[in-house]
Amino acid sequence: MFNIATHMDFEGQGRAEKLSRIIITLFGGVGLVWGYIIQQFSQTVYILIAGVLLASILTIPPWPIYRKKPLNWQKPRPESQPAQASSSDDTKKKKKN
Repeated sequence: MFNIATHMDFEGQGRAEKLSRIIITLFGGVGLVWGYIIQQFSQTVYILIAGVLLASILTIPPWPIYRKKPLNWQKPRPESQPAQASSSDDTKKKKKN
């Protein structure tokens, strides 16, 4: 129906996490300094909330910068061999009894 990508690769997840930590730390530090200068803790909280919102917008959606190195998955093996092994185990158990 819609061809919207809903995944990130592993390196993209690491990049998104690092970016979100940098943004939140930066906004927290700036908010702390600004709140100290004007003596309003509420301003610190507002600036920190703005940083969390910005980090969320930039890192939660799977933007194309987070999908540059996808994993190459192996083809699945046919399951016919394990089914035969389990049936031979059942016959061995029946012969022992």
